[in-house]
Amino acid sequence: MDRYVLVCLIEGKAEKFHDGLVSSVCQKFNKRRQKLPAHITLKAPFETDKISEMERVLEDFTAKRIKTPIKVSGFGKFRRDVIYMDVEVSQEAKEVHDELIEELIKIPWIEFKSNEGKDKVFHCTIVSRRIQDKFKEIWDYVNEHTYVFKLYFDNLSLYKWKDNTWVLYRKFKFREQ
Repeated sequence: MDRYVLVCLIEGKAEKFHDGLVSSVCQKFNKRRQKLPAHITLKAPFETDKISEMERVLEDFTAKRIKTPIKVSGFGKFRRDVIYMDVEVSQEAKEVHDELIEELIKIPWIEFKSNEGKDKVFHCTIVSRRIQDKFKEIWDYVNEHTYVFKLYFDNLSLYKWKDNTWVLYRKFKFREQ
């Protein structure tokens, strides 16, 4: 069985900003960085030996839909465990996301946890591993930064766990128009 994760990659200037901020937070506060580039998690890590089923669903899904607007701006947190860049999805992007979940649920071996699926909090993690001891300092530090990026929900990217890291397995792009 192989391990995969399904994400929407955050690219361009937003990715560069995220990477710089993650690097400075991890260096300044001696924390480990995550092994994925800037992204929105759509389906948390899962194991399967039937990935071709999901690939067919993702291929069909992206071929029939256009990219939709999202905005990345400000910061948020989950308890004292995760600090993230906040992602605001447009109504169109939310509808596309929810349709994606409907399609993925049809795959018999896929299981969604309560924090996944249609009611998820859209976010792009900055730091999340063992940060309670420096949470307030990290929170104050990231909030010294301001940014606004207008982007698109324009890809579904499958990563595969290989050699102790996530490697891009396959990227599916939504239509432009």
